[in-house]
Amino acid sequence: MICMSTTHFGFQSVDEQEKAQKVRGVFDSVANKYDVMNDLMSGGLHRAWKAYTVMVANLREGSQVLDIAGGTGDLALAFAKKVGTSGRVVHTDINEAMLRVGRDRLINAGVVLPTLVCDAEKLPFPDAHFDVVSVAFGLRNMTHKDRALAEMCRVLKPGGRLLVLEFSKVAKPLEKAYDWYSFKVLPRLGKLVAGDDASYRYLAESIRMHPGQEELKGLMQQSGFGHVDYHNMTGGIVALHVGIKC
Repeated sequence: MICMSTTHFGFQSVDEQEKAQKVRGVFDSVANKYDVMNDLMSGGLHRAWKAYTVMVANLREGSQVLDIAGGTGDLALAFAKKVGTSGRVVHTDINEAMLRVGRDRLINAGVVLPTLVCDAEKLPFPDAHFDVVSVAFGLRNMTHKDRALAEMCRVLKPGGRLLVLEFSKVAKPLEKAYDWYSFKVLPRLGKLVAGDDASYRYLAESIRMHPGQEELKGLMQQSGFGHVDYHNMTGGIVALHVGIKC
């Protein structure tokens, strides 16, 4: 008898081997409208969340940075301006369609970065290589978050920082309004703008299945980070977790 390992894809239970393919389908579908939808969904707040992440990164000239699930290149572009010509930002994503959009956007801004398709659970980089690793709104889509976090820890230099910007557990007074917006408004907005309501229904479901602030902090500590803190933004809709490698 063959036992299949299952995981969640939104509220569905699927075979682990299926999840990556299903997630890829979601982002293939929304890649060309991704930035427009981010502005509409968050009222532009995603720009402030990312700007805060860049500030916390506290990059210096010459820093080595790995941007995982870098998608359309928002953080990679901001990081590149901080590290200067002597530093390097590596822009990665598991989804080729998203990466193409990001690469073209970076080139249009006059920035050429190493850009490659790679799986965060099996990073093709040596140990202790980067000063900062970032993952923005991508961790919740990974099948084995513990493996991905352990890989991020491996490629960081001692004292290096992991920045995880992700949707999180919203403050209780906001729960009902947030649920209404997530399950009633978002799919309709996705249908209207991107021609795809299912992908945005998955987005709302995946947020609910993602570990909350304290749970993710514990998972990062178990993955090798000696000190982990988090910063709630917009009532906990989003949290920035910062892990320091010992």
